[in-house]
Amino acid sequence: MKKLLFGFVFCMVSLYSTAQSGYEITITMKNCKDSLAYLTFYQMDKTMIKDTCTSIKNGKIVFKGKRKLDKGIYSLVSQQKSIYFDFFIDDTTQKLELKSEVGENILTALTAVNSAMENDFFDYIRFITQQNKEFQEVKQKTVLQTKKDSLALTDLQLKFEKGIVNYEENFLAKNKGAYIADVVNIKMEKVLKEVPKTKEGKPDDVAVFTYYKKHYWDGVNFRDEGTFRNPFFYKKIKKYFDTLIPAQPDSICVEINRMMNKPEPGSLFYKLLLAHFTYAYETSEIMGLDKVFVYMSDTYFKTGKAKGTYEDDVIERIIKRADKLKPLLIGASAQDLFMIKAEDFDKMKAMGFENAKNSEEMTKVFYQNADAVNKMFVKLSDVKAAYTLLIFWDVDCSHCQKEIPKLLTVYNELLKEHKDIKIFSVYMQHEGEKYLKYIADHQLPWINVYDGAHYNNAVEKYDVFSTPVIYLLDKDKIIRGKRISVDSLKNLISDLEKGK
Repeated sequence: MKKLLFGFVFCMVSLYSTAQSGYEITITMKNCKDSLAYLTFYQMDKTMIKDTCTSIKNGKIVFKGKRKLDKGIYSLVSQQKSIYFDFFIDDTTQKLELKSEVGENILTALTAVNSAMENDFFDYIRFITQQNKEFQEVKQKTVLQTKKDSLALTDLQLKFEKGIVNYEENFLAKNKGAYIADVVNIKMEKVLKEVPKTKEGKPDDVAVFTYYKKHYWDGVNFRDEGTFRNPFFYKKIKKYFDTLIPAQPDSICVEINRMMNKPEPGSLFYKLLLAHFTYAYETSEIMGLDKVFVYMSDTYFKTGKAKGTYEDDVIERIIKRADKLKPLLIGASAQDLFMIKAEDFDKMKAMGFENAKNSEEMTKVFYQNADAVNKMFVKLSDVKAAYTLLIFWDVDCSHCQKEIPKLLTVYNELLKEHKDIKIFSVYMQHEGEKYLKYIADHQLPWINVYDGAHYNNAVEKYDVFSTPVIYLLDKDKIIRGKRISVDSLKNLISDLEKGK
């Protein structure tokens, strides 16, 4: 059985469509010891609970409701929350009777008593499962000692894949116009069968890629909610953006707009796509792709196109988050900082900055010493170097304690390579003695500063919600790298110098 750990997700329940007639799914499971079972369905990358049977007698499980089930791939899920098997629901299978048995023969014994098309689908699942099993068995037995062995295995894989494609094409032809054919079409890979040759006589990879991308969405209906209620659509859309679209913000934004124009505006399909893209690029770990999230905010959230997808307070939080990130995007000018040298900590303490208990007292201390403090400020914009590394960190941060020594090593290596680089090292706390001791113990030859006058609010300005946070700035203080690791610093500088 496929294992599934699923959450009881009830968000957006009000968005589910309803119909007039009811459903009744009767499943007889031989050797079933469960006292309850779940009926679930796929929705993008989530599994949603539709119904629960709490009275199983002699392996007979019945799910029954007064409203028609939405089209989709559904699952019988055990009491232990693992999937027994999948089946499809459309207009023809609202009254469905299935039979199988718990154990290793569950797929072999799976049959629909009153739906020939459902049995076609089960045959398809059995075929795919068997083909994958046979290939894996051969692969495990194959010893790859030579290039010839690898080529032979590749040829065998292509043979298996061709057999699957032929089966799927026949399945589509047999069930043309049916919902289950649409589902299999989503899963299918649209590949160029007759690959042309280049002038050198090699397979034309460009032609293969062009055909694949052009036909990727052939036959996929973005106006039918059944399209996203299966386990294949989410994987398909994720693969499209991860592998076929360049990982560049502008290219991604253009493609998102094309995708968002496919479903009916305001439909559940539209809302799920909007939610998917928003979350994907807000949380992306690829540097620079937060620009896509900012674009989503400007294009869909600020214009009211996200209304109905999220509650108003969530929309406001997304807009606020995007606006916070906008000045920090790759290519933006770094916001200036007015810091105090670590060595001037005692002077600041003597002025009373460290004893101020609230913002009102802090403001009073600042204006009492404004002339002196203004002369002590060290401005980020005044740093002259081809590269400025801006790092926010904390002496007591365990991760910083590992990264700072590594950064010192990399910094010295870059200097030996004659790189014009300076480090603007910002301590995020105010324990001056501890900071000065660390600087002395580790001999940090950087511009070591802290926000002694409580003037900058660097946490908000540079989105420092954890430490360390590292930005790489060029000679004009343009952000060229953000939230980078020490290990990636040299490669990033090398790429910048190569014009990548």
